[in-house]
Amino acid sequence: MRLRILAIGTKMPDWVESGCNEYLKRLPPELRIEVVELPLGKRGKGADIQRAILREGEAMLKAIGERDQVIALEVQGKSWSTGDLAVNLKHWQGSGDNVSLLVGGPDGLAPACLARADSRWSLSALTLPHPLVRVLLAEQLYRAWSINAGHPYHR
Repeated sequence: MRLRILAIGTKMPDWVESGCNEYLKRLPPELRIEVVELPLGKRGKGADIQRAILREGEAMLKAIGERDQVIALEVQGKSWSTGDLAVNLKHWQGSGDNVSLLVGGPDGLAPACLARADSRWSLSALTLPHPLVRVLLAEQLYRAWSINAGHPYHR
């Protein structure tokens, strides 16, 4: 099983890299999570935001494996508890399927990415900044693994 976080945006602030790495390094060798950064579409004065989102989506779709299970992180998706994530993580590991978790840019995911998703997961009803989502996602994956591994202090 390969688990990847496909995230729009490169050159994240040090706190994002540090936060993600802090949790991902705690995972065992059999559960390595790869963070794949994809280029942010052109933003700024006069930029065509819809075109930027479409380009981001094209890059993301190219990065997804043909047979990957795809989970789109989407504010309007289904809310999962940490326990739900632990169950899903155990299922993903048991199935051997590759999983791609999609994190959009500042304007969300392209419609084509949402259409490709097997499910949509909402981390919060709040709109979260996309760099923070990476850290939160890494922490929750670590916590879910901890629950599955029987570490009661992480529940």
